[in-house]
Amino acid sequence: MVSNSTRKLVRQRARFLCEYCHSPEYLSHIQPQSLGGSDDVENLALACHRCNERRYNFTKGTDPQTQEIVPLFNPRQQLWSKHFIWTVDSLKICAVTSIGRATCDRLDMNDERHDEGAIQYARRFWVEAGWHPPVDDPRQSA
Repeated sequence: MVSNSTRKLVRQRARFLCEYCHSPEYLSHIQPQSLGGSDDVENLALACHRCNERRYNFTKGTDPQTQEIVPLFNPRQQLWSKHFIWTVDSLKICAVTSIGRATCDRLDMNDERHDEGAIQYARRFWVEAGWHPPVDDPRQSA
């Protein structure tokens, strides 16, 4: 069981954002406990409900462009900005590496498997309110 002090540290370290899609947060294990992962702070990432459910206990995914099986993005070892950028309107995450593509696909980070596109609707609201995307996240040029 993750202690309250560890939860607080993980939330603050992630700036209260999902470390995968940069949306509001929940706690997740990078190396799932079902695969031998621990509650150590270095094995914890903040993850929104959507990303946490879709990541489940997967540590690898398939790059839809190359069909290569690659590790999923690891926020403890990799920089988000090296693997992802936002579209100009900040509604979709674009992957720029095989790890990014596999992660976007595995976690369905743009909710493209559903007609309603609930996550893009939420992001539109967050953009209009000035809450999204995080100021240091890279974006596509216009």
